[in-house]
Amino acid sequence: MRIRAGLVVELGVNLLLPWLAYRMALPHFGTIGALYASAVPPVAWGLIEFARFRRVDALSALVLLGIALSLMVMALGGSARLLLLRESLVSGAIGVVFLLSLAFRKPMVFYLARATVAREREYGQEHFEALWRERPSLRTSIRLMTLIWGAGLSGETMLRSWLAWHWPIERYLVVSPVIGYGIYGGLTLWSIWYRTRMKQRGEAAAGDGTPSPS
Repeated sequence: MRIRAGLVVELGVNLLLPWLAYRMALPHFGTIGALYASAVPPVAWGLIEFARFRRVDALSALVLLGIALSLMVMALGGSARLLLLRESLVSGAIGVVFLLSLAFRKPMVFYLARATVAREREYGQEHFEALWRERPSLRTSIRLMTLIWGAGLSGETMLRSWLAWHWPIERYLVVSPVIGYGIYGGLTLWSIWYRTRMKQRGEAAAGDGTPSPS
């Protein structure tokens, strides 16, 4: 129940409150001021989360980095529409980095997966490095995950960028976070499913006496 309550609060902070802040600030501060006001709830949520748990979740980190980037763009003479792309500026950059990393021997998901394994087991980093060298199927899977996440994040940025330039600002503030949650949630669920499938294949291969793929 605590998890569900926390999720409801997070969704409210990131979906509902930005729109309410925009509506309340618009008559007093204009479009740009209202857009800055819409950024206050998620920023405050990120600071509260850091104060409570000494951590910042991925969504809050995207918001904070996006606001920093949009402030830089505005300082250089950018338009108010660029403020709508706060998180997308960051997630799009991450997506491009993921895609570019496919040109190297070890793509980005390799380092993320290695860090995860290192937290889950003793000598996890060495174990994962050995699997990477010995299992071609693992290398293929890691590259596929890098491709899917890179394409998903880049596609999310392109979609939200088009909407930001063609939709009314208020409609964008309501619908855009839903799109972001949907894409991030879809990528996360796919990753969980794919990792489970990889583990099942590895266990089946071990049961047959053949080398495990992961």
